[in-house]
Amino acid sequence: MDLNLFGGVFVTLLVIMDPPGMMPIFLALTGPLSARERNRAAWQAVALALGVIVVFAVAGQTLLAYLHVDLPALQAAGGLLLILVALELLTGKTDDPTKQTTSNIALVPLGTPLLAGPGAIVATMLFVQQAESAGDHFAIAIAIVAVMLTVWIVLRFSGGIVRVLRPGGIEVVTRIAGLLLAAIAVQLIADAIFAFVADFTGAA
Repeated sequence: MDLNLFGGVFVTLLVIMDPPGMMPIFLALTGPLSARERNRAAWQAVALALGVIVVFAVAGQTLLAYLHVDLPALQAAGGLLLILVALELLTGKTDDPTKQTTSNIALVPLGTPLLAGPGAIVATMLFVQQAESAGDHFAIAIAIVAVMLTVWIVLRFSGGIVRVLRPGGIEVVTRIAGLLLAAIAVQLIADAIFAFVADFTGAA
């Protein structure tokens, strides 16, 4: 196994997924839930993100080409989805646990597009394209699993922070997370627009 490749994939994906930055968003979305439901949401989100990344690593180019979808379009769609979630956090609509279910939170937006977002998908596809041997593919696979395990550990033990913050603190974190999420969404959409413009000018 190529340890340099393993390290490159691990560090790249870990920086893109940003587990410490994910924590306030995770706490905001799962704050009203019980500890058991929060833990379940953590592993479901990580499992879904792992599945999405593996699918795109194996057949990403083929799938996008078949659907006639460019990566900037995928990026813009993720940004629009995050804007909707950010608005809910900023307006407090997610404070009522009856309005959300654990599975929905785990799937969208935690699993995708926050964890398995355009950045992680593109990076993984590029690493797979550059792989030259079975050892390279093995190093990439192990690195992806290691990153997901790290993310799960961070989310799994974020429950202690919930006990410290209490409801008032969670509400503050929710508003901050909504603002951060809105900024991430705007950046995703802006990057997608720049990519579309670059492709258009390049084709012209």
